[in-house]
Amino acid sequence: MGHTPDIGLPDGVVHGRRTIFDPDSRAERVPIAALRPADSPRLAGEDDEHIRVLADADAELPPVIVHRGTMRVIDGMHRLGAARLRGDAELAVRFFDGTVQEAFILAVRSNIAHGRPLSLRDRTLAAERIVNENPTWSDRAIAEAVGLGAGTVGGIRRRVEATNDTARQTVVRIGRDGRRRPLDSAEGRRRAAEVIRESPDASLREIARRSGVSPTTAQDVRKRMRRGEDPVPVRLPVDGAAPGPRKRTARRPAGRPGLEAALQGLQRDPALRFNESGRALVRWLITRAVRYEDWQAMSADIPSHCTYILAEVAGGFADEWRTIADDLHHRARRLA
Repeated sequence: MGHTPDIGLPDGVVHGRRTIFDPDSRAERVPIAALRPADSPRLAGEDDEHIRVLADADAELPPVIVHRGTMRVIDGMHRLGAARLRGDAELAVRFFDGTVQEAFILAVRSNIAHGRPLSLRDRTLAAERIVNENPTWSDRAIAEAVGLGAGTVGGIRRRVEATNDTARQTVVRIGRDGRRRPLDSAEGRRRAAEVIRESPDASLREIARRSGVSPTTAQDVRKRMRRGEDPVPVRLPVDGAAPGPRKRTARRPAGRPGLEAALQGLQRDPALRFNESGRALVRWLITRAVRYEDWQAMSADIPSHCTYILAEVAGGFADEWRTIADDLHHRARRLA
């Protein structure tokens, strides 16, 4: 599937210039008997107690999202269950007109954005499915869709590629911004050079589109060719290493200075200071606080064979923290 990843779900789904789901679209009344169960990312299924709570409420149930092509519920199985429990004949529906694969991604994003958070297992299996069905999506695009870390998605991709030739043979990645980028930047530049030789009058956008590089890269390749240089920048050798294509260096993640102040505020909060469980919570947080500067000091002498293992461990910890954050956001919305 070659669609552009959309990171705005569930606020709207746009591919190219075609909007395939508008959350503010007019809802339609649809017979409940016509609706099919969801292709849900939630392994544990629906919460019967939550269904009973919804059924007992006097308020009208909000519209559910339904895939028009299959009539499967994308988001709203608890509401559907409540309507059936109340004996309703119809339910308000907003239709989604994308593909089955897009419907699944919308289901994942909808469940992450509200309601009971997906478990880590749910998110991991959702990522595996998206890698299989959308192998050109970048790790960060998939991570954004399923609520995992990009490093964790990278580990999932390696497992999938071990058994999926299609996933292993992709040569480009589609990022969160919708742009296509070659996995091998040098190969992308060589393809751009070939396009320029074949079509010397082609625009930069045309060169970029045909070779899978950015217009800026296409422009640089054209300038290099005009100067008689190799289209691939050469990295100068270091410590006797052979010269080769220039490689990207890792960038330090943006800091969040407010975290220190937040921890100090929790330490001073009377509601936490003056009871044992509150003090235990603060101690627990402080002992698990991780700072990038501390990591840099610890990671200088890591054996090369341990880097992938440590990346998996760090990604797993990040996903656990993301699940905790989602749970806390859900509690805050429920108490608001």
